[in-house]
Amino acid sequence: MPMLHTADVDLHVEVDGSGDPVTVLAHGLSNSCQELAPFTPMLPGTAVRFCFRGHGHSGAPASGYRFADFARDLDAVATEYGATQAVGTSLGQGAICSLLEHDPDRFERMVFLLPAALDLDFAFKERFLRTAEMLEGKPRAEAIEAILSDPDRVLGYLQAPWRREFDEAMWQDANTQGLARAIREVVEDHPVEDRELLRKVTAPVLILCLEGDEIHPAELGRTLADLMPNAELLVYENDAAMMEAIPFLVQKVSSFLAGTA
Repeated sequence: MPMLHTADVDLHVEVDGSGDPVTVLAHGLSNSCQELAPFTPMLPGTAVRFCFRGHGHSGAPASGYRFADFARDLDAVATEYGATQAVGTSLGQGAICSLLEHDPDRFERMVFLLPAALDLDFAFKERFLRTAEMLEGKPRAEAIEAILSDPDRVLGYLQAPWRREFDEAMWQDANTQGLARAIREVVEDHPVEDRELLRKVTAPVLILCLEGDEIHPAELGRTLADLMPNAELLVYENDAAMMEAIPFLVQKVSSFLAGTA
């Protein structure tokens, strides 16, 4: 199992492809490096996937799950593998923005998939804290079953059945206690103190959003696109439209990261 040893945590890393460009891929809260694995074979050059602290096969320290900590994980992996580009979904986008606030030239190109965080309080904090409660003090299998049986998730599965299969895949390698710690800390934090500093980010940024997504509001994507001078925004009206557009999106992201779009 490939691991990157940092000052305070061991990070699980997987590498797909070879050559330039090198892109680091940062997953969402409660997911793992497998989240974007189906897409990496179609990306140019080298794709470096990793699990944030408390997620997947990475270490789970007793504390240290603020956005600055996740940003440090991302930076460590990007530096180790020479990544000049970054793709982040949800939590991963927040970690990238945390880096950009202090180093606007950190990456040459970026993709934000369903951005979730900027400088406002965490949306639906109580829902996430309820998830943390379900994870704590239970055997792993029991905790995961509780998560998958949560009424809010079941309702989502009825509306979009593919989400159940996705969640099962993400949770199969879950460190349930690590995730509970991560959720409890990160929901009290935000990645950016001053959003205006993101105006200094001149690198091309591709942003993908979904209307009606409460956790990843499309309005946040519009805000980011307004802040970053070289941002391109794609907004889909619903899950069905986004799923139908996946072949186009894969080609779009691949061309974008290759610098041909």
